[in-house]
Amino acid sequence: MTSNGISEDGEAKGAFDAARGIRVGTPTVVLLPDLGAENARDAGARLDEAVGLSAAIALDVVHSEIVKVRSPRPATLFGTGQVERIAATVAAAEAQLVVIDGAVSPIQQRNLEKELKAKVIDRTGLILEIFGERAQTSEGALQVELAHLNYQASRLVRSWTHLERQRGGFGFLGGPGETQIETDRRLIRDRIAKLRRELEDVRRTRGLHRARRQRAPFPVVALVGYTNAGKSTLFNRLTGASVMAENLLFATLDPTMRSIRLPGFDKVILSDTVGFISELPTQLVAAFRATLEEVLEADVIVHVRDVAHPDSDAQHGDVSRVLRDLGATDTPEAAPLIEALNKVDLLLKDQRESTLEQAARADDAVAISALTGEGLDELQELISATLQRSARVYEYDLGPEEGARVAWLYEHGDVVSRRDEEGRTHLRVRMSEEARARFERRPA
Repeated sequence: MTSNGISEDGEAKGAFDAARGIRVGTPTVVLLPDLGAENARDAGARLDEAVGLSAAIALDVVHSEIVKVRSPRPATLFGTGQVERIAATVAAAEAQLVVIDGAVSPIQQRNLEKELKAKVIDRTGLILEIFGERAQTSEGALQVELAHLNYQASRLVRSWTHLERQRGGFGFLGGPGETQIETDRRLIRDRIAKLRRELEDVRRTRGLHRARRQRAPFPVVALVGYTNAGKSTLFNRLTGASVMAENLLFATLDPTMRSIRLPGFDKVILSDTVGFISELPTQLVAAFRATLEEVLEADVIVHVRDVAHPDSDAQHGDVSRVLRDLGATDTPEAAPLIEALNKVDLLLKDQRESTLEQAARADDAVAISALTGEGLDELQELISATLQRSARVYEYDLGPEEGARVAWLYEHGDVVSRRDEEGRTHLRVRMSEEARARFERRPA
């Protein structure tokens, strides 16, 4: 407890809540520092994404522009003349917030706020704001708070207004005591440690649930993709669910699971995971690892791509890098990966024909429109076939009274060989783990 009767844990959490709030409808200027060859992505598409991220938390974007930066300044990122021009733009637009779609150091952030006379946040801060608003479950809230506190810890010098105060020491000769900034850092360290313990409990619980599903067991298909690629729309189409699916970056954050039927499978678990994004803050990658572990346990990964987006190839690279970093691809244990080339309904005729040809040539890709339903039958067939390919061969020796079980194996598996002798039937059957478990639970 602190001297005012508030627990230190509560004080740290309260400081976190105060530090992260941005009001809906805040007049906002969005700036994209263009560092030239350092980023191969299309600058216009990157600026559109930054504006979309701002709109995701209902900021009122009154001005947006690309700012060429030949040589980043350590103190302000932008050059002196650029800062003066931006300050005039902010003043003319009466903006209260400036979003810089890139990495900004604490010193640059503080200096820019002084010069622009407006609050400044960088790409990491903006994404943290979005995640904080989107998290619906207790796990999501814990992950967001942990990521935000890790981010704020390096920015205490500019984010908190009471840092000049000191707390008195203990006893008669306690001295000046620790400064408020030292206290705040200690409170944040303690809160971070507590959150990590709580998230470890969540991870353990999730692992138990996963182990229970594996004992069931049913195949798991994980949908992954760049944010706004159409994962949730596809999820809703396949499951009949009503997961939030809007033309909005990070429309969903917490993972959702539903059971579906696929050809040859009575029950498959479909998982809709959080959307990926370029330059995802390292704090969030670490904090959301427990959520993304669902991808590691999937039997098939479906990468949903927005082929109508001008930066589709770059987005594909971003998702592939995250999957590699997670260990979900390029390892012997990695699950098969299917590409769902989504939003073909938005393509021009020539682009559409090219995409359909690309999918037809590939064994692991299907051109679809989650919105109209085009290609979804083919996608389900491909998922089913991929699951079947990963099936194993099991041997059974069945008696003459087990005709119903023999018939069940023919219906739900692929009978590789059959040998009948002395009234008994010897079968070698290729089938999924889920089918095997269901068969062995059937009465003799």
